[in-house]
Order: sequence, then C-alpha cells, then structure tokens
Amino acid sequence: MTRHFIVALLVLVVSTAAAQAEVVAISPADAGPDFAIQGEYVGKLTPPDEEMTMQIAIQIIALGDGKFQIIPHMGGLPGQEGWKKEESLAARKDAEKDAQFTLVDGKMQIPSMKEQDISGTIIDGVMKIVDGDSGKTVMTLKKVERKSPTLGAKAPEGAVVLFDGTSADEFKGGRMTDDGLLMEGVTSHKTFGDFTLHIEFLLPFKPNARGQGRGNSGFYAQGRYEVQMLDSFALEGKHNECGGIYSIKDPDINMCFPPLSWQTYDVDFTAARYENGEKVKNARMTVKHNGVTIHDDVELPRTTTAAPVKESADPGPIYLQNHGNPVRYRNIWVAPK
Repeated sequence: MTRHFIVALLVLVVSTAAAQAEVVAISPADAGPDFAIQGEYVGKLTPPDEEMTMQIAIQIIALGDGKFQIIPHMGGLPGQEGWKKEESLAARKDAEKDAQFTLVDGKMQIPSMKEQDISGTIIDGVMKIVDGDSGKTVMTLKKVERKSPTLGAKAPEGAVVLFDGTSADEFKGGRMTDDGLLMEGVTSHKTFGDFTLHIEFLLPFKPNARGQGRGNSGFYAQGRYEVQMLDSFALEGKHNECGGIYSIKDPDINMCFPPLSWQTYDVDFTAARYENGEKVKNARMTVKHNGVTIHDDVELPRTTTAAPVKESADPGPIYLQNHGNPVRYRNIWVAPK
C-alpha cells in the first residue's frame, strides 16, 4: 500500500480554476492565485494499513491555468539532512499514471483515486490527505520557504564588487530596475582569471511556460563556461536546467528553489592553463547552489554551447545571459585568486 500510495501522489495534477491568461511575474503581488499553492511542503506519511510513519516532502510545480504537478521526496527535501536521493529518484520514475483532481475552496476531488476513497485539502499552506475507510489522516504536510545560507554574503577584502544595488556601471549594457536590481543581458567591464564569485538571482514565475522558456538566463565564467539559471524547480536536474554546466554536466542535486525565491551561486573557478599558446590544463569549477555543492572541482574540457568568448589564455568577463526572460540579480562580487 505504501508504494502504491506514494506512486499515486507522484504526478498529481491539481486544477483550481478555469484557464487563465499567461502569467509572467517578477513579484508575488503579480503572480496570481497559483503562486500560493506551488512550493515545498514537509511532513509525515502514515499509510492506512501500516503503523509506520515516515518523513516525506513534496514539491508542487505550478503548470499554469490552475494546474499543478506534485513530486514526492523520501526523508525530506533535496539537499536536506535525511533526504534519500535514490529512493526519491525511484519514486519519481515509478509513477504508473497521472492522478488529476480539482481544488475547490481548498478541497481536493481525486477522480482517478476514487476506488481508494481518499480525500484531501490544501488550506493556508497545509496539505492533508484522509483515508475515507478509516477516517484517518494519512498525510499532513506544511509549506516551507527555504533560504540559502549564503544570502547577503559580504565581499571579502580585495574583492571586486560588481553590483551592490547602487549602480550598474560595472557592466556593459548595465540596467537597473526601479527597486535597485540588476537586469539580464550584461557583461562585466573587468575581466578575471582564477576567482571566487558570489551572486544572488531571482527567477520569474512563468507557470504557462515549459523547458527553456521558463525564466531562462545563465552565469558565464570568463564568458566561456555557463552555469544555467532557469526555473527548473522540482525537475530531475539536467545540464540544461538550473545548476547545470550547460552541455557538459548535470548538477549532482537539483537545488533550484521555487520561482520568485532569491537563490545563490557561490563559485570557485580555476582558469585553463596555456603554454606556448597551447592549452595544457582544462578549466575547473566548484559550484554551490543555495549553499549545497552541486559541482565539486569539475573539469571543463571546452567552452559551453553558445559561449560568447572563445577559450584562450586571456582572462574573461562575467556575463549574465539575456534569454528573453526577466531575471533579476543582486549582491555580485568577485574575489580574484
């Protein structure tokens, strides 16, 4: 029963309302009603035919037009102590069919699970699932909002502050919003060899979009090696999703927070080495996403696809890609090594 119950929740699609206009929001005030449902939930699962209670977490992805997808995780959320990576990946891949339900005044109707007589609610950030035969609440989860432990990290002595909210002058094409955030599509005037970098970024809420159209940008070390910035919340975690080294390597863990959350990359970069005009050592990169290591001293055998700067012995700029989406940045600094 436990496995079947978890599988039934795997790709749960929630319908809250009739079709809505396409949403592109960079603040919760403009995001619409679905924004309040999407996110991360943590709690306990006790299947009705078992006494054992297990820690479980779910991530709810907004898909637009009042629809959602649920991804379960065993032991906690990705990156948390207790998260069971292999069991969570198996649960994701073990789904047999979609289970659709509507959400009216917080109540869930689940037609495809009717034979199990299961009902549920999502009210004020709390999801409850009740077994109709026993009347027992088999699952209670509360919505949580995680924050990166490196948010607000201060630039160390000797670092180059590229953006602190006062001016975009350190970037070619630098533009700021009225509330002091850096906009996408900029290249630093200064160039760098080996460095440590901190950047904070916010991805828009675009529930109707899919794949690369869902809040897309990217951080390029030296303008050559891209770490994707993309709303890939709750997806598997591929090289072309958030945290991926584009066209080279998947992140070890998908640590993407829900859209409209401030997120961080902390990057340790070592440039390629050249002798007599020939490359003798590839560049290397360690990346922490929201405080969790997702790339550990990864070798970069070439530039990533569509990099604006060719590989060479020369230092290169920090480039933040414009991919037609309103991505925002703050607190950017680089400490040369």
